[in-house]
Formats: sequence, C-alpha cells, structure tokens
Amino acid sequence: MEVICLHDEAFYALIDKVIERVEQRKVAKDDKWISGSEAMQKLRIQSKTTLQKLRDEGSIRFSQPERKIILYDSDSINDYLSRHSKATF
Repeated sequence: MEVICLHDEAFYALIDKVIERVEQRKVAKDDKWISGSEAMQKLRIQSKTTLQKLRDEGSIRFSQPERKIILYDSDSINDYLSRHSKATF
C-alpha cells in the first residue's frame, strides 16, 4: 500500500478540479428530451398511466418522433414541478 502526501493547497486544488470535471459531465449528460422512464423518475411517479395523463392534459410537453417512441421535455417537467410546489411558511 502506498501513501501519498499532499500539501493543503495542492489537495484542495485537486478536489476543485474533480468537482469541476464532475459538474461538466453532468451538464453534458443532461438532455432536453428524455425517455418515459427518466421522466417518471424525475416526477417521482411509478405509473405509466399517470405519465400518460400528464401528457394528455398538456401538463408536460412531449415529442413523438416515431409511433412507439415518446420523448419528454425535461424543462417542461421542471416547470410542472415548480408550478405545483408549495411555498414554505
């Protein structure tokens, strides 16, 4: 087993670089159009029927590029969650 010693400044600089790289990957990973399972996860629902209801009511935006492929707009899901959030006391 090896032990690596770093000065405080070098350690914190390394941590900052790691955090920056993780945030860059997260931004790159976030996609405007997400699958149904990702939409359900983001909405914290487990029923495909509820997801369809939100789609049919026009509560969230979706795109259907092919007959069996339905993609959901992640921004509209965030807006939906914001509209239904309750203010704290």
